[in-house]
Amino acid sequence: MYDCLIIGGGIAGLQAAIQLGRYNHKTMVLDSGDGRSAICHSYHNILGYPDGISGPKLREIGRQQAERLGVEFVKGKAANARKTASGFEIESDSGETHKAKRLLLATGIMDRVPPFPNLMQTLGISVYVCPDCDGYEVKDKTTIVMGAGNVGANMALTLSYFSNKITYVNHERTEVDEEKKTAMEEKGIEYVDGPIEKVLADGPDFRGVILANGDQLTSERGFIAFGGNEVKSQLAQQLGVELHENKHILVDPRTKMTNVEHVWAAGDVVAHSEQVTIAMGDGMQASIWIHKTLLAEKN
Repeated sequence: MYDCLIIGGGIAGLQAAIQLGRYNHKTMVLDSGDGRSAICHSYHNILGYPDGISGPKLREIGRQQAERLGVEFVKGKAANARKTASGFEIESDSGETHKAKRLLLATGIMDRVPPFPNLMQTLGISVYVCPDCDGYEVKDKTTIVMGAGNVGANMALTLSYFSNKITYVNHERTEVDEEKKTAMEEKGIEYVDGPIEKVLADGPDFRGVILANGDQLTSERGFIAFGGNEVKSQLAQQLGVELHENKHILVDPRTKMTNVEHVWAAGDVVAHSEQVTIAMGDGMQASIWIHKTLLAEKN
């Protein structure tokens, strides 16, 4: 039995794994290998990386650091979770069962990204999803917001803080409130109500879109804003963990433990701003309190 089982090998899970390894706790990370950090080609707002660092690279560095501390990694997706008399049992999609005294859910969320062939290679470099992370990257640049309804309109309005050269393409043609249309008009945001046929890109460099009607819109930067992101809190629900109305996990702000004893949560799956640096802090804070409870149990 492990001292702690971490579900998710993203930024929060890795930071927690490193710290638990430094505490000499027997720790395992069950990692499906997907998630936001697996597809972002560059983070620009992290201390120590002024020129950016990719999510996959940051994950690679973190995993190597954790492995040097004795942390085990298993590739797989957690399918079922249950509480037992001695701790927890997690069943993976391969049918394997893993047991642990403590459980940290660092399962994250996944953005709804349209399946345009050229889009994935641009994410984090010239096309973005988070205005707090990367709004600065569109400063004074022509920018196309690819989105749906009010979600896309809100993104366009938010980005108008950084640039006055914003175009919003309502790809899914979802209804936009009249007050938002008025607000976009007042900000000088061009509004296009029509589907995108193709995303234009030279490798990682976004160049614009071709609409279904044949019109071509050129741009230096892009943003995605479709809403409906998947919050990966299904395991939490199985364990009776309390969720926010948007399905994010609620935790104690000091300890990061959920309402279920010995179940912690960290990172984007928690109800707060979704940032790499916050995920790191969550993972660290959770690991400290996991250690405290394990230590108290031995004494």
